[in-house]
Amino acid sequence: MIAKRYEPFWKTTPLKKMSPVEWESICDGCGKCCLQKLQDDETEEVFYTNLSCHQLNIGSCQCKVYETRQDKVSTCITLTPDQVDEFHWLPDTCSYRVLYETKDLPNWHPLVVGSDKEMLRQGLTVRHYAVNENTVDEEEWETHVIKWVHGMPEPYDVI
Repeated sequence: MIAKRYEPFWKTTPLKKMSPVEWESICDGCGKCCLQKLQDDETEEVFYTNLSCHQLNIGSCQCKVYETRQDKVSTCITLTPDQVDEFHWLPDTCSYRVLYETKDLPNWHPLVVGSDKEMLRQGLTVRHYAVNENTVDEEEWETHVIKWVHGMPEPYDVI
């Protein structure tokens, strides 16, 4: 008898058909979507900063108020399966974006590896460079703009 090989759910279930538990498990916990973004009024281009939402625990890259985040932070964006075609604004290492674009998770993803150790080893979370938004005057946010280069932040000179 030949054993049947089972594919992981992310290879067999389209993002839009995932259960809420499956959808949440695709998040790699990097914290990058919790970084403040600025948008150019004329071009509508989105710029990331290294400033984290005040509700992000930078050390663990977890939201302190995840279940009630929309009530606590009116600008918090919830990623949903209905928006997958709009994920182009997310960093190129975002697991939702990678799965949508490539139909597979990155080789460092906790679901693939079994833990977050490889992701942490590669420095793919915000814990080493994020700064709490409350520590910087909003007029100075432009000086904190970054660009993503292979999932890592670099200063961005122009806004």
